[in-house]
Amino acid sequence: MMELPETKTLLTRFDGGVLHVTFNRPESRNSMSPEMLTDIEAVFAAITTDRSVRAVVLRGAGGHFCAGADLKGMLAAGMKPPAPGEPDGIANMNRSFGTMLRSVQNAPQVVIAICEGAVLGGGFGLACVSDIAFAHTEAKFGLPETTRGLPPAQIAPFVVERIGLTQTRRLALTGAQFRGAEALRLGLVHEGFANEDELQARLAETIQKVLHCAPEANAVTKAILLQAGKVDLDQVLDQAAAKFAACARGPEAPEGITAFVQKRAPKWANPT
Repeated sequence: MMELPETKTLLTRFDGGVLHVTFNRPESRNSMSPEMLTDIEAVFAAITTDRSVRAVVLRGAGGHFCAGADLKGMLAAGMKPPAPGEPDGIANMNRSFGTMLRSVQNAPQVVIAICEGAVLGGGFGLACVSDIAFAHTEAKFGLPETTRGLPPAQIAPFVVERIGLTQTRRLALTGAQFRGAEALRLGLVHEGFANEDELQARLAETIQKVLHCAPEANAVTKAILLQAGKVDLDQVLDQAAAKFAACARGPEAPEGITAFVQKRAPKWANPT
């Protein structure tokens, strides 16, 4: 695995092809500071071309996933409009959140979010850009921005992609909060858990399934899926055909097909 950048707000651990990234600001329920945004982007940039990293598990320290943006930090930084010709610090900070979300969404690895405690605002957005999400039955989800006098500006497009426009309108325009069962019903998350043992069993099962998929094939598949509905369908299909041919001629397909015929696991199924 490539060397990860040094971070101040994240804990990282690489084990068996899985990079575990823990948001480590428990004193603020892992609210997103500018430094944390930079740290997350740096980690995902470092693993973009690293196929030894097969999955990334995102979790928060102290029992909370992420309570959203660090509003106290924003207030402390000052709310005055910029002088003529100067950059708008608040706008730039907000936009950087969208940049971070796109980095996570576009990662070639399978991104797994463990949603527990507070999953609010920006944390809600992070859940929406994961490939697979687990939710504790008592996790608290919501888009509380409008109750603070703010719009969920960078998060909204990703929420719409995840659960649809009509549900996003309802949630964003009421600031409603809900638990894990409702997140499961909405399709925001894929599986629920009631305790740590249950989570670890389901997480291990999911990771094992991911490891049985070829890393480059997964990366290509994810890129194709993320294009759907965003560009012309013929263009998506043309590009997908070219990517399919490249995969067929690459090292993974011959190994995968041979393993299938020989009724054995492919070489990538047990990373060290």
